[in-house]
Amino acid sequence: MKKLIIISLIITLFFGGIVTSALQVSDVEDKIENESISIEDYDPLVDINITIDVLAIRALDEIDCSSLPNFFVKIFIDEDEFISPVWYNKSYLYDCWSVSKDVDDSIELVNISIELWNRGSSKDQICDISKEKNVDNKGYVVNLFYSLKTGKWHGGDNYIGDVSGYGRLCGCDDGSIYKDENDCELWFNIYQNDYDNDGLPYYVENYVYGTDPLVNNLGEDNDNDGIPIEWEHHWGFSPLVWDDHEHLDPDGDSLNNTEEFLTYEFGSDPFRKDIFLEMDFMENGSDGEQIKVPDETFEILKNPYNRRNIVFHTDFGEAEGGEIIPFDNNTDQQDLLEIHKNYFLHNDSGNWRRGVFHYGIVVYYRRPSMAFSGDVSPYYGYFPGTNSFVISKTSPDYYYKFFEGKKSMAFLYAANFMHEMGHHFGIRFGKPFGCDNFFGTKAWQPAYWRFGSYKSIMNYRYVFTIFDYSDGSHGIADYDDWKNIDLTYFEKNSANVAKFKATGV
Repeated sequence: MKKLIIISLIITLFFGGIVTSALQVSDVEDKIENESISIEDYDPLVDINITIDVLAIRALDEIDCSSLPNFFVKIFIDEDEFISPVWYNKSYLYDCWSVSKDVDDSIELVNISIELWNRGSSKDQICDISKEKNVDNKGYVVNLFYSLKTGKWHGGDNYIGDVSGYGRLCGCDDGSIYKDENDCELWFNIYQNDYDNDGLPYYVENYVYGTDPLVNNLGEDNDNDGIPIEWEHHWGFSPLVWDDHEHLDPDGDSLNNTEEFLTYEFGSDPFRKDIFLEMDFMENGSDGEQIKVPDETFEILKNPYNRRNIVFHTDFGEAEGGEIIPFDNNTDQQDLLEIHKNYFLHNDSGNWRRGVFHYGIVVYYRRPSMAFSGDVSPYYGYFPGTNSFVISKTSPDYYYKFFEGKKSMAFLYAANFMHEMGHHFGIRFGKPFGCDNFFGTKAWQPAYWRFGSYKSIMNYRYVFTIFDYSDGSHGIADYDDWKNIDLTYFEKNSANVAKFKATGV
């Protein structure tokens, strides 16, 4: 009876009600530590090993393409040092490296440090992946504690509810977005082995959830809230308590927890803002017309968002994206609506992706390139529900003639995409006045000088010279795009539409 009371108390302390904000694992562990459960082996079924996977690395500062980073990683596990291979001339990379270590099964917390380095010709330089201000390189080292009890980690630089994301480190978090401090992001995961391979540690199964540590529980949903036990455990929600995941949106990115679960394989985080873009492309023409978007485009596109912890994800082949649209030498408005219906919604107006993914199309010819709403009247851009854009191949081709040798084709495509995506966030002509102003592109036009301080890719003057939205810091007539971004604007929301029709705001 006493044991049942203790277990009940642990459950109450560990998962007290519906989680609507980040769960601080350290607080939970402190509470459990006070319970009268003596642990000599945190998993008597296996010899515990922990594994750290380095999933992705990205340079976030401006990169000189003539001198790309030579990344390598140092990881310390309980003072044992592990060093990765060097990845030469890479500003980003994926599926990087893993390291495992046999740990003491009787000690709950494993000490972990992560460092990202750039191999130089004469001297190696540590990169910034930490929230801490840099003092003698100490602010660049990430220190974490991994719990064999919970299978989770915590520390000043990363925890569940971290604005940069759980399992994601961002060097810009110390406020150095526009300072060259070798800011980078590093994605990682930490986990331990367990007998039934369901990712739930023995302690949690035996003392908290009441599941069988000999039986794989993946996919189970005992609280019937539509989300399986492994996702709820990973993000700090209780698999024993029903949560209204279809309406919970802790990070305010317009994606509810159910949608975050559906996009988990893309790297979404319910406590950090995420953007998803599906891209489809028109096939080449029979007369040699070619539509080719460089792969580098989408890596360039991610940086300005990721620096601000609005993580940009693309689907151009990983899931339903990357479809090939039949060639047409002139794509008109009706064609766009048909493409949206057939290739994005797949003739299903209730397709769940409509409320999650933005939609981009690259066609051979369309004048002009534009943002539009595929299923919310009116169908041209700026309206709440604007979730799509179309880019004509002829646009970057045209501008490449002026920037050849200065801007790559990948950059010109990315600039087009980022500009049109801005309309999906509610940045539109007239709000602010410097956005999409045709009379501010030439030095002899008054608006060129009137809105020159609006240093944004949304200003036609800067579309191919400033790859960023403005932060409002450039003086009179500037506008803080980043502060005013509305991540719900692209949703098909009848209330927003009605408000826009009545007020135009």
